[in-house]
Amino acid sequence: MARNLVIKVTAGKDEPERCNQAFTVAAAAVASGVGVSLWLTGEAAWFGLPGRASDFSLPHAAPLEDLLASVLALGTVTVCSQCAARRDITPDDVITGIRIAGAATFVAEIMADDTQALVY
Repeated sequence: MARNLVIKVTAGKDEPERCNQAFTVAAAAVASGVGVSLWLTGEAAWFGLPGRASDFSLPHAAPLEDLLASVLALGTVTVCSQCAARRDITPDDVITGIRIAGAATFVAEIMADDTQALVY
């Protein structure tokens, strides 16, 4: 039976190590064949926009842009709807393949059988 992992990252450039940890875990999990749903909330919502992840840098860490691309290729990436609204981010603004969804979708994902949730 397949296992799934839902990861919610709330930190962005304001807390680079915590932010990068979430993306690293998501990319490692998806590379291992785990179903991954990465939620970008709070300041991490900005990484749903083109070019924003490439503007992030943390010494001794994989480029955030590469980590995001690997998760997007094999998993799902979601920007929180309230976080998007507070930042005037619309579905037309986000990277192709990234969706905007709200709390009900998040709850449905984390309550699914064989799902583990992590918050960073």
